[in-house]
Parts: sequence; structure tokens; C-alpha cells
Amino acid sequence: MPYPYPLVFSTLGSPGWSLERAAEQAVADGYAGLEVRILDGQVISPHLPAERRAAIRTLMKEHGLVIAGIGASTRFSSPDADDRAKHLADLRAYLALASDLEVPIVRTFGGGPSEGQTMEDVIDLVAASLTEAAPDAERHGVTICLETHDAFCRGQEVAGVLDQVDSPWVKAVWDVHHPFRMGESIEDTWSYIGSRLAHVHMKDALRRNDSSWELKLMGEGEVPCREILHLLAAKGYDGYICAEWEKAWHPEVEEPEIAIPQHAQVLRQWMAEDAAGNG
Repeated sequence: MPYPYPLVFSTLGSPGWSLERAAEQAVADGYAGLEVRILDGQVISPHLPAERRAAIRTLMKEHGLVIAGIGASTRFSSPDADDRAKHLADLRAYLALASDLEVPIVRTFGGGPSEGQTMEDVIDLVAASLTEAAPDAERHGVTICLETHDAFCRGQEVAGVLDQVDSPWVKAVWDVHHPFRMGESIEDTWSYIGSRLAHVHMKDALRRNDSSWELKLMGEGEVPCREILHLLAAKGYDGYICAEWEKAWHPEVEEPEIAIPQHAQVLRQWMAEDAAGNG
């Protein structure tokens, strides 16, 4: 994809909107499409009925939009084999759904250690599950993407999994906030996952005095989002940039009517200035 990158936004940022309303906003703000995390007020189910799938395909085509990814909640860190098997079944169902909707990626989480587990144990379990799912991803033509999130906030841990999964159908999502808040430099994150990076979640935040984080509108926090855009371009990243406004989990933040246009405006301005050599 050429730089400046095409933008999409996650429906996590507009939990009260219908998909039709989100599509209309995407067109109005010049987004190329959506990433679907919330659908009809709930985390998207992998078992949508056929008529709903057909309606979604029609809606996207009518608006000239893509669905750049589906955000699943699957995770594979549990020491309970039955629990991991349930999540694996869900992931396979999401892959089938994504294929049906012509969506290129399904995001997954890794999870975190249970009592008595080391991080090395967790990495091994996640790697084993994603290795098992990789043939399904290939069959459906959909890439599984492990996100820098939960116990895998840093690129280092995501790389620990990817190094064990010998498949081009298993890659990474870089949620730019999490590695940064964990103290991993953007250069280090790229060095760990850049070669297998398929998608980017762009968000900004500001550290509070108690060391917790407050989500902020793009450019109003301290996450080096502009520098990350420059790094991605310099390194040849060729995917989408997804504006991820976590309104569904943080209802106190600005409404989507404010945040979604603002993210598009600021990200597009940064990329235009960078492309013109004025960054």
C-alpha cells in the first residue's frame, strides 16, 4: 500500500452505532473501511447467520469500504487444555467468518499467566495453539494476528511466540500504546515484530500521576504516534493503520462523533506532512 497509509477505524470506538452508521461516518471522514470489534452493541460473534453476513457484504460494497480486520477475544494461555480447545474452536470459526466476509486478518490475544505458570510456559502454549490453527488460516486465506496486549504487551513476547510458529499465516498486530507503556522503544518493537507485522492499532494516551493511563485524542498524549508512522514508512510497512478509540471499555472518553473524525484528520495531516518532507 502506498504512503500515506489508508486509514480504518475500529468499531470499538462507536459501540452505540449500527454498522450502517459506522460506515456512513467512515465515508464522511475519508476512512478506507472499518475493523469490526463491536457489532450490534456486542463483541462480534463468530457465528453470524448467513443473512447477516450477506447484509454486511452488501453494506460495505455499497459504501466502497473494506473490513480490514475482525477483533476476536480468543486467547491461549490457560493451562487447561479444554479451555484452550474452546478458544481454538472459536478462532477457527472467526477465520471462516473472515473468509466469508472477505476480511484479511483476525486479531487474537495471547492471554496471561495463571498461578504457577511462567511467561515461558505461556509463550509455549500460545505458540502451540497458533501452530495448530495455522493450517485453517491458510485454508481460509485469512491471517491470524497476535496483538501486543495483555501479557504480550511488548513485541519481545509476541516475537517469542512467532519464532515458534513457522507459518506466513500467523503474524502480529502492533497496538502502539502497550509496548510504549511497558518501556519498549518503538525501534525495539519493530526489531521484534516488524518482519511479521500485518496490522497497526494507533492510539494515544497520557500517564497519570498514579502511573495509570488516560486515553487521549490523537496527538494530545505522549505515545509517539507520529514517530511510529514515520518509522513504519521508513521500514516499508504495507498494511492499514487502524484508529482504535476504546469507547466501549472507557465510556468516559469523548464521543465517537468527536474522536473518529479527529483521529482521521490528525493522522492524515501527519502523513501528508511527512510525505512532503515537512514532518
